Amino acid sequence: MKKRIDYQLMSTDELWSLRQAIGSMLATKLETERHKLQNRLDELVQKLTPFSIAKRQRRAYPKVFPKFQNPEQPSQTWAGRGKQPNWVGEQLAAGRTMDDLRIPAA
Repeated sequence: MKKRIDYQLMSTDELWSLRQAIGSMLATKLETERHKLQNRLDELVQKLTPFSIAKRQRRAYPKVFPKFQNPEQPSQTWAGRGKQPNWVGEQLAAGRTMDDLRIPAA
């Protein structure tokens, strides 16, 4: 049979010692549980890592060189991708063609 402890009859020092012993046991058990969970997490990461890395990596895109240049301001260039710059629309409205804006191939 289990022996019942009457905490009311215990002194402050005895209660404090009991509290420290329980805290120590609890810390040990929690640390053991944490290690088990960390090991399980490490196993799962190892199993899933090749797939997650493959999904996250983007392929390297080659550098895109400009194909069009503003004749009025040569520093303004466009590769022909994405939204058309305002200066291209203005040049086309002024009667020029895309071939007029094209940078000659070297």
